[in-house]
Amino acid sequence: MAGTPKHFAPPGPLGFGGAPLGNMFNRVDEETAEGALVAAWDSGIRYFDTAPMYGCGLSEHRFGRVLRRYNRDEYVLSTKVGRLLIPDPKAPDTLGPFIGVLPFQVRYDYSADGTRRSIEDSLQRLGVGRIDIAYIHDVAEDHHGPGWTEVFSTAMKGAARELSRLRDQGVIRAWGLGVNRVEACQRALEESDPDVFLLAGRYSLLDLAALDTLFPACAARGVKVVVGGPYNSGLLAGGSMFEYAEAPREQVAARDRIAAMCRQHGVDIKAAALQFCAAHPVVASVIPGAKSGERVRQNVELMRQPIPASFWKALKQEGILPAHAPTPGT
Repeated sequence: MAGTPKHFAPPGPLGFGGAPLGNMFNRVDEETAEGALVAAWDSGIRYFDTAPMYGCGLSEHRFGRVLRRYNRDEYVLSTKVGRLLIPDPKAPDTLGPFIGVLPFQVRYDYSADGTRRSIEDSLQRLGVGRIDIAYIHDVAEDHHGPGWTEVFSTAMKGAARELSRLRDQGVIRAWGLGVNRVEACQRALEESDPDVFLLAGRYSLLDLAALDTLFPACAARGVKVVVGGPYNSGLLAGGSMFEYAEAPREQVAARDRIAAMCRQHGVDIKAAALQFCAAHPVVASVIPGAKSGERVRQNVELMRQPIPASFWKALKQEGILPAHAPTPGT
């Protein structure tokens, strides 16, 4: 029945995003990576997301080493399919934003066979007996260019059908897409039966692409969304990056306008960024990345900080947020 939740989704409001532990932008030593994951657990976080691409398996190895200490039934674990890691001792130690990666080449594979192998490989790297959610990774225009729809069609015929079978068999609990674009999620809803999406950067104080498009469609199907990139690659957390690159001038100006409103109302912009994402009823969890235990604990505190209703009202009055955007307390 439309509007009736029927799909599995991870717990919230806060989860742990694993890209930084794949050495995204900066190297993270093993002790620091372990400290971040332990701090997440000790802070009550019970949803952990990773992917083979994050450091060519490095993030998955780090997740497994720590999470194996805990009762497997007490947390939700997600990883991704769509890329296979091929051993190569001569592979470069950099892959996109990831540096100091493990010695593997990466090959796209959205087929049914590739999906099964990807899950089996991830289970080996993680050292656990199951994953809960499998996301089809980056099957969108930002990674495949204008011909992305052909790649998407391959993924729907291969990966999506295989993941549906694995869900029906109880091998996984849920599947969806893990992408940076709304359009791919909308098509997946039209062509298949996903449970949950991991959407990065498309629902935030700086980008509301999902608000009037994907989110209503998800609500009608009972499908939840995990919001990744709530700080938009760091721009909303005091950094200079947006979409994994130096922020364009217009985005910096938008951030500065929000920051000025935060100062007027005594609000931490990072708290506003996290709590805004979590306030939408279709959002199951928000997963900011964190490279250290200190940052994890900060994110937990930011999610709990009181924010006056007058702040959200002012954002809407100034046209920074539309009047119908859900905000904390509404």
